[in-house]
Amino acid sequence: MPRIILTVTNDLTYDQRMQRICTTLAQNGYETVLVGRKLKTSKPLEPKSFKQKRLRCFFNKGFLFYAEYNLRLFFWLLVQKTDCFCAIDLDTILPVLFVSSLRNKKRVYDAHELFTEQIEIISRPFVHKVWLRIERFSVPRFKHGYTVNQFIGDEFMRRYGVNYAVIRNLPVLTGEVPQPNNKQEKFIIYQGAVNEGRCFETLIPAMQYVSAKLVICGDGNFFEQVKQLIAQYKVEGKVDLRGYVLPATLKTITPNARVAVTLFENTGLNQYYSLGNRFFDYIMAGVPQVCIGYPEYRAINDIYNVALLIDDTDIKTIADALNKLLIDDVLYTLLAANCKTARLQLQWHAEEKKLVEFYEALSHKPQPV
Repeated sequence: MPRIILTVTNDLTYDQRMQRICTTLAQNGYETVLVGRKLKTSKPLEPKSFKQKRLRCFFNKGFLFYAEYNLRLFFWLLVQKTDCFCAIDLDTILPVLFVSSLRNKKRVYDAHELFTEQIEIISRPFVHKVWLRIERFSVPRFKHGYTVNQFIGDEFMRRYGVNYAVIRNLPVLTGEVPQPNNKQEKFIIYQGAVNEGRCFETLIPAMQYVSAKLVICGDGNFFEQVKQLIAQYKVEGKVDLRGYVLPATLKTITPNARVAVTLFENTGLNQYYSLGNRFFDYIMAGVPQVCIGYPEYRAINDIYNVALLIDDTDIKTIADALNKLLIDDVLYTLLAANCKTARLQLQWHAEEKKLVEFYEALSHKPQPV
């Protein structure tokens, strides 16, 4: 049985994309190991069809964390039996590159995003310079890889001459869309990372003018600032911060939302050409959403018409769009019906075939130089 080790920097519990990928590989005959890190707040790992490993670090943020984790990961990978290593994004790429070279093993790069174009990176010149050097050094040495949309694939080809497959991060198809609990108060949902660049600076104040509660399921590097914004705009009664929510629990919350939101600031190519997981998760749950009209979202919405697109993320624009979906029953019913149709096509079964084909083809290719 071929063995693949995949590396991330999170604690594995909430990473639905990697859970999907590893489950698919395990179901198709690969001995699959997903390795991440263990935090003081980490929940016990749930049994999966693939193996899971978490490395404990003394530091948990900043340069010292990345240095320590990469060093620990390097030595752990060095003694593991495997046929292939897969680095998930730039933050684990160096240990995978060095160990695969030393051991003459195949290596793969799974780019969830254009890492060096994240707002958290490009807004800090020195940090951006460091990650860009890592990208320029590493990515050309990963001849085999895949990413989540065509723009990122094209950008890697333009920058580094590597031809990566596109495997979109689509959710697993569930049964029928759960019927919303009409006894509940209407609410708006945001699920995913509570990070810089997700427009909380305008979404939170917009809630002053919206006749529903906003439920935020997630955590991240902007969580404390969101708390401050809630207090600043006096919307404590209209914003519910849930923090991290287990994927299984989230699937019981999202379908009951009236409206969902997918917002990104137009800062950096990674934001402008994003294709967030939540966009597809809302469709799978049958929930119409207010979504920023950037190219990747607009291209899908032109086909399926599942979202109300907006051209900017100003306070008034967000508030008006949310209220429109809360009040306009005709538009809402149309988008909700379209979600039920689109979810049958925008689901993981179609994408996992590409993933299996990628690794089957890789098994017949020579080892990297």
